[in-house]
Amino acid sequence: MTADLFDDQLIEAAQLAISPGAVLLRGFAREGDAALLHAFDDVTAQAPLRHLVTPGGYTMSVAMSNCGPLGWVSDRRGYRYAPQDPLSCHPWPAMPACWLDLATRAAAQAGFADFRPDACLVNLYAPGSKLSLHQDKDEAGFAAPIVSVSLGLPAVFLFGTPRRSDRPQRLRLSHGDVVVWGGPARLAYHGVAPLADGEHALLGRRRINLTFRQAG
Repeated sequence: MTADLFDDQLIEAAQLAISPGAVLLRGFAREGDAALLHAFDDVTAQAPLRHLVTPGGYTMSVAMSNCGPLGWVSDRRGYRYAPQDPLSCHPWPAMPACWLDLATRAAAQAGFADFRPDACLVNLYAPGSKLSLHQDKDEAGFAAPIVSVSLGLPAVFLFGTPRRSDRPQRLRLSHGDVVVWGGPARLAYHGVAPLADGEHALLGRRRINLTFRQAG
């Protein structure tokens, strides 16, 4: 067996097709995770994590922030993207270079070249936090994929189809896993089951999720 063939088989084993247009990249973000986590501290120091309120008045269990030219926000007026942090009235922090590099490389690995995210939603999960099934549809268009990075405690990711009535797959995501979905899967319903308690070597009782989007 040649070295090139062996490398190709390793890549294939680490890359799992979830559905047409959706790919799970096992451990893709594990290398360089120290830099990713340092950038998380920098971003959240500038734009602190907060629990957003939905238009229906429900307070989300996941703490959120943003970076990049646009940030996703929610309140009683609705869901939308905004160029400024509503808490500080300042622009969102710049997207860290190591985050942008990771997102574009993951998208390309999944078959989506020229991904240029202008928004990164930063989510912090504590044990018991969850995210209900939803579609990412507040963006200006749906041609670009979504890139979702998991760090810290493992989580059960629920990934369905564009029809809410279809039963979603349950995928265990570990530290460094990246999910990319676009094309026919771009409007798939997805969510996160309540986070199980545990202790991660780097993040303790926490899970961080970075979701990159081309929103504008």
